[in-house]
Amino acid sequence: MPEGHTIHRLAADHRERFQDRGPLRVTSPQGKFSDSAALLDGHEMDAAEAHGKHLFLGFAETGWIHIHLGLFGKYAVGETPAPPPTDTLRLRLLTDTYYSDLRGPTTCALITDEEKQAIHDRLGPDPLRDPDDPDDPDKAYRRIARSRTTIAALLMDQKVIAGVGNVYRAEVLFRHGIDPYTQGKDIEPAQWTAMWEDLVALMREGVRLNRIDTVRPEHLPEAMGRPPRVDDHGGEVYVYRRATMPCHICGGEIRTADLAARNLFWCPACQRTAP
Repeated sequence: MPEGHTIHRLAADHRERFQDRGPLRVTSPQGKFSDSAALLDGHEMDAAEAHGKHLFLGFAETGWIHIHLGLFGKYAVGETPAPPPTDTLRLRLLTDTYYSDLRGPTTCALITDEEKQAIHDRLGPDPLRDPDDPDDPDKAYRRIARSRTTIAALLMDQKVIAGVGNVYRAEVLFRHGIDPYTQGKDIEPAQWTAMWEDLVALMREGVRLNRIDTVRPEHLPEAMGRPPRVDDHGGEVYVYRRATMPCHICGGEIRTADLAARNLFWCPACQRTAP
């Protein structure tokens, strides 16, 4: 499932290519969004934003397209001419210059302002959204500090913090030396503040580069004289999808286990229980 940086990147792509660019051609070749597409066709998109893993495309006269890619959703944004539509294409936006194609999302629905606000209300703070709100990390920490749930599970709970997925979860815990099985109530305020600030920086880089890189400069392949990572997900990481491989820092074996219905990765030697 795409993590939050991918959705914020999609929002930026739509703002750049479609927002305030005049009437759009909106279609649903698959047919599952055809009624809503007919209402939007010929109207102008005036907003595109993300909150966690949710994308919102705004049409002032009609409402918002709410999109959640889920496990199988795919987006393609490119220059015209667009490829011939297929029967898997849920939503196409089209101008004379650009197109965007959506396939296989968990959610693609036309919603009202009130329905959109209800989605925001149930989501936790997003490290990439409203970065100037000083209370955002505190909102998340108030939930974490009173929980006996593991910090690894809490980081994946979109009601606690929105946009963090399996990669950022594993990597930020490693970067701060925290055992993933540490209960939320045992995470100190200073630890959480450092983790939040790290997520903000890492995820902003994710938006900029359109990939996840979490390895510090001194641990990059060229600095350590090691081979670069070879993985479909790209980017240099410390523990994600590196089970049984040696840790870049201590040389110990990276472990994996199932937690919160996802594979967890961590280094037992480098990640200790919080004091």
